[in-house]
Amino acid sequence: MSGPAKQLKGRAARLARLMPSGSSSAARTPFVLLVVLLLGGGLITLLLLNSSLNEGSFRLSELKKRTTDLTDEQQALQRDVDDHSAPDALERRARRLGMVPGGSPAFLNSDGTVRGVPGEAEPLPPATQAPPEHTPAAASSASSLTVPASPPAPAGSPVTAPPGAPAQSPGKPAPTTSGR
Repeated sequence: MSGPAKQLKGRAARLARLMPSGSSSAARTPFVLLVVLLLGGGLITLLLLNSSLNEGSFRLSELKKRTTDLTDEQQALQRDVDDHSAPDALERRARRLGMVPGGSPAFLNSDGTVRGVPGEAEPLPPATQAPPEHTPAAASSASSLTVPASPPAPAGSPVTAPPGAPAQSPGKPAPTTSGR
């Protein structure tokens, strides 16, 4: 038995012949460096990707919070608009301006005849009138109410005044309302 490789028989001998005998660490060094560099590069890439995803997640949560805040603000503003444009609120502001509900309307037909019998707006009793409010918003929002005034009907028109109404002088046009 002269050497350890010569003494191996069968399968072990065949495997020993496939393995190079001698120092193979010089051939393994570039491979090990390549594997270490690939693993290190992969870890660094994974770290950068994870950081980027976290930054995007924080930005997304900030934008969601801002969207929620803006939605709440928009809903509050819409509630204010709805409160101010409710019929009872419009009526209150119109009464503060001295306006009263209009009487029955009359309409002019295209041939010049008058349809309907115009009624005079009845002023409120002095105790229920509120002091006028001088704001442009109140004036513009109460445009559907009329100021108590009764312009006379034109001469020769078939309009008759309601009973108890004062006589009107001819020559002035009858009150009309726009397309209802």
